[in-house]
Amino acid sequence: MAYDASNLPDVSGLTVGIVGGTGDQGRGLAYRFARAGQTVLIGSRSAERAAQSAAEIAALPGVPAGASVTGADNEEVARRSDVVVVAVPWDGHASIVGALAEPLAGKIVIDCVNPLGFDKQGPYALTVAEGSAVQQAAALLPQSRVCAAFNHVSAPLLADPQIDRIELDVLICTEERELAGIVGALAARIPGMRGIYAGRLRNAHQIEAFTANLIAINKRYKAHAGIRVTDL
Repeated sequence: MAYDASNLPDVSGLTVGIVGGTGDQGRGLAYRFARAGQTVLIGSRSAERAAQSAAEIAALPGVPAGASVTGADNEEVARRSDVVVVAVPWDGHASIVGALAEPLAGKIVIDCVNPLGFDKQGPYALTVAEGSAVQQAAALLPQSRVCAAFNHVSAPLLADPQIDRIELDVLICTEERELAGIVGALAARIPGMRGIYAGRLRNAHQIEAFTANLIAINKRYKAHAGIRVTDL
């Protein structure tokens, strides 16, 4: 069946929280959702730092006047959000996610973390005992609705206010097909993006690892490469 954006649910009223919202990927996603008019909560271990980041994002070009972009500590963001994007560094992933199990119960959790290492030869995928970052999150959040998405979206593209459209597909891995629609609709709030269901959580590890290839491509060709799925 061909991709049909008209079948996507209305997600405009959802509050999107970004745990790790002061990092490059988190800030970029927060900026794009704010530009789309989504209510955005920026999370950090420091509420003060989160509030500062939220104020900076709200003042960026393209964000509507009066847009709802606020900051708080990660726990408060988890409690107040309908959808929470996990965009923390891999080395803090388990501890940060595990500490939020109670406030994230019943919430949609989008994990976009890539377990990567870097050495003189460049980026490479790390081995994760659970199989992938999102599978680790799912194990730590048994009462949440967990999926993987936005793993391979370029942070510099997200953050560039001169770019109006980001022409790429967001691969979504989840055990719940309904989640693919909700997350796909959130992706579609960013002009040019499509959300594509890409299999169950067990298939997320190669998507997370593929980001190492994209980093290598970007370095070689001085680009901000993304993924576009053909024949959809």
